[in-house]
Amino acid sequence: MNLAVGFLFSGTKQSGTNSRAKESMTNTGKETRAQRVERLKRSKNPWEGLEEIRRFAREGFDSIPPEWIGTYFRWWGVYTQGDGAGVTGGQGGEGRALQCFMVRIRIPNGLVRSDQLRTIAELTRRYAHGIGDITVRQNIQLHWITIEALPDVLEALARVGLNTISACGDVTRNVTGCPVAGVDADEICDASPLALEASRMLAGNNDFYNLPRKFKISITGCRVWCPYPEINDIGLTATTRVVRGIPEVGFSLRVAGGLSTEPYLGARLNAFVRWHQVLPAIKGIAELFRDSDVLREHRERARLKFLFLRHGWTAESFLDELQRRIGFQFDAAVPESPPADVYRDHVGIHPQRQPGYCYVGAAVLRGRITADQMHVAADLADRFAGGELRATNMQNLLIVNVPRLSAEDLAKELDAIGLRVGGSSFFRGTIACSGTEFCKLAITETKSFARWLVEELEERLPGFDQHLKLHVTGCPNSCGQHWIADIGIDGKKMKVDGRLVDAYYFCLGGAVGLHQATARPVGYRCLATEVPDAIERLLRRYLAARQPDQNLRQFFARHTDTQLREFLAGEAVEAVTRDLPPVSARGTVAQLAGGDGD
Repeated sequence: MNLAVGFLFSGTKQSGTNSRAKESMTNTGKETRAQRVERLKRSKNPWEGLEEIRRFAREGFDSIPPEWIGTYFRWWGVYTQGDGAGVTGGQGGEGRALQCFMVRIRIPNGLVRSDQLRTIAELTRRYAHGIGDITVRQNIQLHWITIEALPDVLEALARVGLNTISACGDVTRNVTGCPVAGVDADEICDASPLALEASRMLAGNNDFYNLPRKFKISITGCRVWCPYPEINDIGLTATTRVVRGIPEVGFSLRVAGGLSTEPYLGARLNAFVRWHQVLPAIKGIAELFRDSDVLREHRERARLKFLFLRHGWTAESFLDELQRRIGFQFDAAVPESPPADVYRDHVGIHPQRQPGYCYVGAAVLRGRITADQMHVAADLADRFAGGELRATNMQNLLIVNVPRLSAEDLAKELDAIGLRVGGSSFFRGTIACSGTEFCKLAITETKSFARWLVEELEERLPGFDQHLKLHVTGCPNSCGQHWIADIGIDGKKMKVDGRLVDAYYFCLGGAVGLHQATARPVGYRCLATEVPDAIERLLRRYLAARQPDQNLRQFFARHTDTQLREFLAGEAVEAVTRDLPPVSARGTVAQLAGGDGD
């Protein structure tokens, strides 16, 4: 089977090497990391290297050249897996790698069929030690994949219409959207066709294989903005205007959102984007990003947001450049209604727009899902519904088009395999990145820690029923999105008896929507083992002192950093700096901006 012809470039242009193959910088002296990556990208389009991958599989791991290990594989959603020690086990800001890979499966808009999930389950069982992770961009990620197994994995996915192309690397990442698009009883429109078409337009398209860094797109027709348009490079949210008495659905446009070490919530442009203008607008912004040579000079400052943060761009100048590039003017933006303090996890049983049907959302704790759970979920989707499932940005799994009379029975069967349809606020609201278990850039272990943390909090605060977003991220790159959490904890190290051990720094009060704000670093850091104590103290103080109907975001906003530190510590404590100074790999915690997270 020819993957490149069969699915990799289906519906995309094949224009050969990127036309922007000019030198964007002159090497004088030692080549910088940015210069090296730019040189490698100019010299090869990794999507044209399928036969090389097959050769590596035949000849073994030792046959793989460094440029594939460190760069080109990422365009295939593949990169080397860490040895479990994270960044502290290596040098230069990266940990040591094993001779196996992480493989990220791209699932546009989170739409997955039962046969596709069953295939992923079988690959998980056969090659990935029986576990996978649902990610914060609606992907499913596998680990422990050997080079010998990689072609088999790619071909098996292709046979059911899935692939890994563009799930990592300096390309357009998975295009996210509302996981209940088309069934949400309250949506403005079903925008999933646009998300799927945008994915087909950019993923695997040779014109866009060489972007300065990752490029993220969110398109939603829902009212609660569940795919987080505020933190995407392009965030399109449905809105409605009335023209000569006739309502028209269009989109509000935000650009340049992103988290990592310098969070920036997207700038809204003065544009009403009509349905037929969405794809040209996306293509124009992707071209603008691709052609921004100034962003290629430093890897850590190569995201679209740095045009605003470092180079003086504004929403007005960005819109002017975009309109010049695409050749038409947008109508002016219309007032929109950002959601106010809504929970976006879709867990539970909810009515659909289709009479007599509902969708059933199961919480997948920290996104970790086993091959057996995937198999059973696929079977349940066939038995109780039409075989349609959805992955969510909160690392959960939904089954849609369930007859209302069958919903409770389905929920019981999902609960029986550990996928809770409901559950505590801690179980539902906890997000975790890959951590040192698999990631070379991580500082702390996150997945097992998150499970232990949830169990501790459920036992200590069994009656806590407030919506809570508790995000655990293992390094400053914020793949766990701690900047937009009620309680975001950022992995650090602390020295105890001469030994570096896991610790976490607290950021509080993050929000998206009407009250958008990045979480406040409040100056409190503690050992990982002390995190449950700190959160218990904080939440008990909230329960005792909150005003009527006051949620966590509002409670945190009422208090100073000094007060919040005291709530966390149980006593008055001085603020500590968020980051330890960098030291060497013998006792070092190096930190890079903008890793390869989802």
